[in-house]
This record gives sequence, structure tokens and C-alpha cells, in this order.
Amino acid sequence: MSTIVILTGAGISAESGIETFRAETGLWAQHRVEDVATPEGFAKDPKLVVDFYNGRRIQVAGAEPNAAHKALARLEAEHTGEVLVVTQNVDDLHERGGTRNLIHMHGALNSALCAGCDHRWPIAGDMQVGQQCPACSAPTARPDVVWFGEMPYEMDRIFDVLGRADFFAAIGTSGNVYPAAGFVAEATRAGADTVEINMAPTIVGSEFTSSIMGPATQTVPAWVDKILKSN
Repeated sequence: MSTIVILTGAGISAESGIETFRAETGLWAQHRVEDVATPEGFAKDPKLVVDFYNGRRIQVAGAEPNAAHKALARLEAEHTGEVLVVTQNVDDLHERGGTRNLIHMHGALNSALCAGCDHRWPIAGDMQVGQQCPACSAPTARPDVVWFGEMPYEMDRIFDVLGRADFFAAIGTSGNVYPAAGFVAEATRAGADTVEINMAPTIVGSEFTSSIMGPATQTVPAWVDKILKSN
């Protein structure tokens, strides 16, 4: 039974109406990274940061999982081996699309984190500046999102599965952000077959065995069909 590891980025959620960061009109064109996605930005202006993620939470709540999200859930359900989805996205469209074996390496919008004791808890509505942690009662709640300069979540587990992967796919990722951009090299060292599925080749595209270009809602279901037929 084969092991499939799938890395997803903003491109898989773009067709659900979720703004990407790196597009010309994306979130980084509207906000400075230093202001809303660093610990220093949060320390300087916590209200700006909290409001930014509250706005994103509202946007995601109004979006629906698309055909690509649902296709990956079908792959997980029907593949005879292991399927692990590792997402750089902080939305919950994979979960709502049906994926269960999932790692949010950059955190999740619907989660709060205590900066004091590291307790995490679900958050559905708006977060408030100085919101209390339900575990330690300290007024130190922050978005449970990995900011620049912070270590992504569950890296040991990710590299463990990559080290025994038979197949690795990167879907809708920019190829610009490490350590995720290095996953294809890790999978290649393990002997895995690799594919990049995107709108256009990325800077690490030459490291993949093959590539499939086009909208995720079209390419991912077709790719899943092909994988399942080879089971």
C-alpha cells in the first residue's frame, strides 16, 4: 500500500474566493507583512493584527470547499494506502470538504493561541485584543497562525511521512516559502514520484518528476481519478 503526501497552498482555495497573499491584488498588496504577520507587528499594534484575522475569518466563513478540496477527500477515503494532506492554508476548507488526515502547518484561523501557556482553543467569531485564555486566564490570546520568523507546526511528523512517501504532490503552492518549498527534495530523496499541480511552474518546478498546469478545480479531480484507477 502506497503513501501519498500532498502539500496544498493558496491556489487550491483561490477558486473558492479566498484571497491569496502573493497575487498582484492579494493580501500582501494591501498589508505590509511586517505589520500583520510577525510577532513584532502584533506587539506594536495588536488591534490591527486581530482585526486583520477577524476579517479573514469572516471571508472564509462565507466560502465553500471547491471540487479540488472534495477530490482530495475522495482520494483519502478511497485510496488503499495512507494519504496525508499538509496545508499552508489557514482556512478550514479541507476539513469542510471531507479531509480528515490533515496538518495545518501554518496554523488555523478558527483557532486561538495563548501566548503565555500555548493553550489552543476554537474560536468562531471575532477575537478581541487582550482576550483571556480559558486555561490560564491570562489576557494573552493571539491568532493561532504561524507568523514569519516562527516555526511551522508538526514538522517532525511531516518529515517522517515524507521520508517514507511513495508519491508527493504540491498543489497551488508558490514554491517561495521554506521549509515547505523543500518538501519535494525530501520526497525525492525517499524515492517518491513527484508532481507539481499549479497554474504555472514555480521556481522549484524543475525538481518535480512531472507537472500539471491549470485551475485546481479541473486538474486535481482528474489527477485523483488517475491515482485511484491505479490502486
